[in-house]
Amino acid sequence: MPDKDEIRELLARYCFTLDEGRPEDMAALFTSDGVWETAFGIGRGREGIVAEMKSIATEPRPKRLHLATNIVIDLDGEQASVRSNWVVFKNSSTSPVIGAAGSYYDHVVKVGGRWFFAYRRIDRFIAEGKD
Repeated sequence: MPDKDEIRELLARYCFTLDEGRPEDMAALFTSDGVWETAFGIGRGREGIVAEMKSIATEPRPKRLHLATNIVIDLDGEQASVRSNWVVFKNSSTSPVIGAAGSYYDHVVKVGGRWFFAYRRIDRFIAEGKD
């Protein structure tokens, strides 16, 4: 599979692990010293990423669905800069709603033939309750 396709699949696997509430599997998509920078805090290293994800999801949430779109990948050998947009749909008591949306800024690296996040920053531009 070409590198850009593998990177797009990495972004998709990330969304599935978030939506399915699998913090260990999500953290495994990062290098061992990877950084996950969110609006709620920063996870450093796989254990720190798991802890950060668990700290965000402290209560049961309605089913949700993350989508990554407008993916732009700038390859440079076995590393790449990636920029994409994201949106989260979720159930409410009356209908599906957009829960939040923003952009991902990633630095990914190829290690042992596989692509991993070395750094992921999540910017939230649209969120419930924001004007």
